[in-house]
Amino acid sequence: MAARFSFDPADPALITDPYPVFASLRAQDPVHWTEHGYWVATRYDDVRAVIMDRARFGQGDFVRNIQLFYGPDFDVLSHPSYRWLSEIFVFQDPPRHTRLRGLVTQALTARRVAAMRPRIQEICDTLIDDLEPRGHMDVIHDFAYRLPTRVMCDMLGLDDEEAPESVLQQLNQAIAEAFLVFGMEALPADILARADRQMVFMEDFFAGVFARRRAHPRDDLATDLVNAREGNSQLSDSEMVTVAIGLFGAGFETTAHMIGNGLLTFGRNPAEWARLVATPELARTASDEVLRHESSLIATYRTALVDADIAGTPVAAGQRVLCLLGAGNHDPAAFDQPDRFDIERADSSRHLSFGGGIHFCVGAQLARLEGEIAFETLARRLPGIVANPPVPAWRPGLLFRGLTELPAAW
Repeated sequence: MAARFSFDPADPALITDPYPVFASLRAQDPVHWTEHGYWVATRYDDVRAVIMDRARFGQGDFVRNIQLFYGPDFDVLSHPSYRWLSEIFVFQDPPRHTRLRGLVTQALTARRVAAMRPRIQEICDTLIDDLEPRGHMDVIHDFAYRLPTRVMCDMLGLDDEEAPESVLQQLNQAIAEAFLVFGMEALPADILARADRQMVFMEDFFAGVFARRRAHPRDDLATDLVNAREGNSQLSDSEMVTVAIGLFGAGFETTAHMIGNGLLTFGRNPAEWARLVATPELARTASDEVLRHESSLIATYRTALVDADIAGTPVAAGQRVLCLLGAGNHDPAAFDQPDRFDIERADSSRHLSFGGGIHFCVGAQLARLEGEIAFETLARRLPGIVANPPVPAWRPGLLFRGLTELPAAW
């Protein structure tokens, strides 16, 4: 099939501003076959149909999927970072996915998340108490990374003795480097080796946490994961470690970059920031509009489990489909004037940024709560903040969209 585009997820121009490319694909070749050997879906309805269709589209053969990038001789599971990725329920199909997700949701309950509101507010205020007198900050490292890290530490029950500031910084760095394996290209050998080392560090750290909870239970998420059961099934030690890294990392990657992307977007749209400052209770809809307009998760993969089609385009069993969530979020057939940032948009919550179907983000409620509290608190306490660098420092890789730094002043 002759392609109208050469879609390259590593193209620096695509990382800088993917939306013009997404618009061209949607308009001219919405179900696009790439020279890299996978399909790309860009329209809202097509993306949603694929991620919701558990019968025809799933995760498929993990090893084969990764070998598409490295070649058929690449020993995927010899690398700790890829081995961990293969075991997290996000990359599992039923029945293993069903069992693992069910056990996790037993521990990460809606009630537990809702009960975190006062503590999340306290963490936000404490961070801003320290930052406010300075008059400036790097949003990413001084606020956006720290908030979800401290929230997840609280939920897991990691106190200052188990996770002092030096350890939190190590964990942040470990996640940032290990989670590069989520990208959509082969990693250079030195970067992959660093990701492997960081994954081993996190596995050792969380193994120690769960060993202590077995011996001395507490009222925390770590203990609930130890005790989670479904019939005769419970999480093994290695599964608990895998889940903890996933929860910690998901909060770090998605929530932190939602905050960073949001403040950058507000900096580019000062009238919307003024509206939020005037009416801070708009923070809830504002966080969904940030997720729609500048999602921190830009894409996700599915594999055709059987011969299928996307809007009439045949997709053979075993072929991969890159579902561009960010393209669907900017589809004019789904959202009126989709490139306009509007914190009172009535249908922002229809965005695709948490995925869908059986792989809908298990931490979506927590991410929304953290975003709402973060934007409301920043608007109330730092109304004069401006974060709009002339050349934003986007991190490498298309899958997670976020900034490596974001200077701001007030």
